[in-house]
Amino acid sequence: MTQPTSAAEPAWPDDAVEVGRIIGAWGVKGWFKVQAFATDPQALFSSRRWFLRPPEEPRISRPNGAEAFPPYLKIAESREHGEWVVARTLDVIDRSGAEALRGARVFVSRASFPTAGADEFYWVDLMGLAVINRQDEPLGQVVGLIDTGAHSVLRVLPEGAQGEAAERLIPFVAQYIDEVSLEQRRVRVDWGLDF
Repeated sequence: MTQPTSAAEPAWPDDAVEVGRIIGAWGVKGWFKVQAFATDPQALFSSRRWFLRPPEEPRISRPNGAEAFPPYLKIAESREHGEWVVARTLDVIDRSGAEALRGARVFVSRASFPTAGADEFYWVDLMGLAVINRQDEPLGQVVGLIDTGAHSVLRVLPEGAQGEAAERLIPFVAQYIDEVSLEQRRVRVDWGLDF
């Protein structure tokens, strides 16, 4: 069962980032499991307010009669448990309330993320950055990243190009990445136009 939230609900943050999805109940006391989108789910742990949106896929099954998702949850506790994050809120007090959250997309404010270390970047901060090479030739814009396990790979789409076939895939390693400037919204790389 879900208890009502307070009348003064916080506004949806302008810098909201999707960080996970609620995949079901965990136990009988209102705890629920979250599939985090990052290998290190610190963004979930650093925020005590998780904003919710319904799933994009309508095929996610929810219990019959489940109410609409609340706009946010005030997180009382969260921790890693195997491959998931498990969490509880004071607003969800039993298993059926936790099951009713299944499928909810979880967002947190980017401002609540822990500070990245030197030469560390959140993927969300790299999206949209212009990519140029050492000759100041524009290679395109970061449209995504691929996690290969060993390292990440920038997906760079040249201006005016469309589709995956047009993308440049540049390993996000020191050998190819000369500089990342979030202030200038630019990544400088050792990469030719013909690659």
